[in-house]
Parts: sequence; C-alpha cells; structure tokens
Amino acid sequence: MVEIRRAIHAGTWYPRFEPDLINTMDELFSNQEFGPGEKPSVLNQKRTIIGGVTPHAGYAYSGCCAAHTYLNLFKETIPDTVIILGTDHQGYGKIGLMKEGIWETPLGNLNIDSELATQILNNSDQIIEDNSAFIGFPNENEHNIEIQLPFIKYCSKDKEVKILPIKIAVTKDFKLMDEIATDISKSLSQLDKDIIILASSDMSHKNVNGASELKKFKTYDEEVLENLVAIDPKKTLKACLNTTVCGPQTITTLLLTCQKLGVDKAKALKYYTSHDITGKTSGYCVGYLSAIIIK
Repeated sequence: MVEIRRAIHAGTWYPRFEPDLINTMDELFSNQEFGPGEKPSVLNQKRTIIGGVTPHAGYAYSGCCAAHTYLNLFKETIPDTVIILGTDHQGYGKIGLMKEGIWETPLGNLNIDSELATQILNNSDQIIEDNSAFIGFPNENEHNIEIQLPFIKYCSKDKEVKILPIKIAVTKDFKLMDEIATDISKSLSQLDKDIIILASSDMSHKNVNGASELKKFKTYDEEVLENLVAIDPKKTLKACLNTTVCGPQTITTLLLTCQKLGVDKAKALKYYTSHDITGKTSGYCVGYLSAIIIK
C-alpha cells in the first residue's frame, strides 16, 4: 500500500483548489514589489544553482519571497529531484526521511525519490526511515515542507520532479549537522541525477513596538544573512541561535552539504518582514529570506 501524505494545510496556508492556487502563484511571481516580478521560465543550461533557502509561512506573507528562490532554482533547468530539509515545530526529535510514497498537492502529486532515499539511508547512521515524521498526529500538522510543494509543481511545468523530505530535529549540535551533510553530499555524488537542496526556514519571530524596534529586529536577520552569503556554516548557526530563526539546523545543514559539493558562493535574493507586507510597525513580526547557493 502506497503511503500518501495529504495536503493538510491546503485551504488555510494556501489555496485548496487548483485554479485558485495557480492564480495565486501567478500573482506571487509577478509581484513587482515583494516578488521577482516574472513568471518561471527555463533556459535549459548547465546547473550552477544547487541549493536555496526559502520561507514557509502562509502565501499571503512569505509567498512572494519564496518565489524568488524557486524562480532561480528552476530557471537553469528543471531538476530531477528536490531535497527539502524541513525543521520541526511538533517535537519530533529525530532526523527522519520518507523513503517511499506520495505527497499530495492541489496541482498534482509528487513522488518520493526512493533511489536517493535508499542511498542516503545506506550512507547514514543518523538519518532514519520514518513515515511517522510526516504522517499521523502530531507530525502531519507540520507545515514547513508541505508549503514548498505547490511551488515545485508550479515551476516544474510538465516534467515529473521527485522530492525527498528530510525532517531535522531542532538541534544546536554542529557536529551532527556536519555528519548529516557528509552523508547527503556523498549520496548525491553517487547518483547521476540533477538534484537541488532546499532549506525551509523563516527568520526571526518577535513582537516589536514601533519603527525603531522593527529596525533593530531586522539587524538580527542581517547578521544571519551576511554569514550565509559568506558561506560560513558555524557563524551562520551562531547568528541563527542569537535570534529566533526557526530552522537554524536546516540552513546550516544546507550550507555544509553544498560546501562539500564544491560551493563557491551564495546570494541573498530577497528579505522582508510580515510587517512590510501589512504596513504595520508594531505587533508580532516574522522575517522571510530567499537565498541561493551557487557552485
């Protein structure tokens, strides 16, 4: 029996029905102020962009920011597989992947890359096969990987792109992240596939009171951004842990993995906050970052 991860958050975090979701995607990519201002197109050239950071809030808030990442990841060529490094808001506590199965989206289903999953499991003592990380209470309530999938379907056009979701427990253990990155990068080098890697993470989360506090709020995320662009995993992790970034382990593992795959540079594409979207200067605020890793 094939395991299916249902689109639990369709209809809340993003539109439930295909026509509405396509219209939303069109608007996110075409947005001139917060989005990239253009819809995805493919150049059919050699891949140089091998990874990216993308946010995972409701599309009304972070969707335009995420569109920057996906526009760039898919513009050179449409990948065979997308690895999604997901964070953990539900207290899962382990590092688990889904080896076989399907993830549902309103734009069509996405199949798991079982070959890649098997390769990683064979190479790793830390990453385990565990569907319960994604299916069943409470972990099916986790949204941060699901939020990425309609973007993948929208940008992949008619090509079948597979996914590999990996949930990484909240951890400060740099050595563990480095070990995971070694296992993933080794597995990628053993397969003749075009595989890209995503780190799903929002940036700082905090209540702010007025324009001066909002300005200070942004400086914490700027420190993360500066170290990320410098491709310094240790300093990036430290900067993340100095604030309230929700996926420090996904961003750090992404940088470490790409570093082992011969990364030369990274580029920040877009940063804004939920207050920039709403026009507020006070209240609960979340930062969103789009960035790409280039070899």
